[in-house]
Amino acid sequence: MTDTQNPAALRDPRRYEQLSALRLERPGAVLEAAKARTPHPGLRADRQNFIVAADHPARGALAVGPQEHAMADRRDLLDRLQIALANPAVDGILASPDIMDDLLLLGALDGKLVFGSMNRGGLAGSINEIDDRFTGHTAAALAELGATGGKMLTRICLGDPATVATLEATAKAIDSLAERGLVAMLEPFLSVWDNGRVRNDLSADAVIKSVGIASALGSTSAYTWMKLPVVPEMERVMAATTMPTVLLGGDPDGSPDEVFSSWEAALALPGVRGLTVGRTLLYPKDGDVAAAVATAASLFSTRPSTNSTTPKAQD
Repeated sequence: MTDTQNPAALRDPRRYEQLSALRLERPGAVLEAAKARTPHPGLRADRQNFIVAADHPARGALAVGPQEHAMADRRDLLDRLQIALANPAVDGILASPDIMDDLLLLGALDGKLVFGSMNRGGLAGSINEIDDRFTGHTAAALAELGATGGKMLTRICLGDPATVATLEATAKAIDSLAERGLVAMLEPFLSVWDNGRVRNDLSADAVIKSVGIASALGSTSAYTWMKLPVVPEMERVMAATTMPTVLLGGDPDGSPDEVFSSWEAALALPGVRGLTVGRTLLYPKDGDVAAAVATAASLFSTRPSTNSTTPKAQD
């Protein structure tokens, strides 16, 4: 693992050369690392989860705010991810296969929740963006890695015929995960084509409709979670589902104080089981990843879920 506390180490262009060597000489080392890692102690209803997301480059989405190629440097991204994961308040990772394999080889995922990114075929800016094919992790691969589950971006564009194929593929992936007892984390949006680009409708009504559609995908919802953006009238949004929900951090435009305040308010709502954030924490405006992660972790307070009790089993 790279010494992220040492500025000189972070300037060394060879600091991840061992990853290339391992991939060349021992490709089986990825699976060995996955099987050797210390597993997460398990999900609990009285504890919200803090998950860092790092699957954006796989969709060709390298920008963070005005920085068009912010996520292009893989060494820099791995530095930032290791800083974030070193904070004990961070419970897990959501990553595409390439990044997850790097982190496994670095030994950075001990004791962490692990979610794989499954559909990355809807490339950002592509003419076929809504045709979001499953080009990443499969349920079988995630089970072999000992992962917690898989995440799916579920964009529903009523004016694009590719939507139905994406929904069908998502339903099949949910079933495949459920067969293995793995979580299906769905990130639904109602989307529209706007001047040649896909835009997600972030009104409360649109998010609520997307939740209703996504919740019913697959033959069972037993292992389904929602991953939802923090939007105005979030109380109404959370009233639309009984499924465990993690909040989506996204790439917000507001000031850090405004963003963190909105997350804190949403974390207090019934059904919210955690926070999944990537670019906002990995590429903060002041450049201090450790401080941004610590601030986000402080929003959980003592970290218990304050919004529900687990129903008792019937005798």
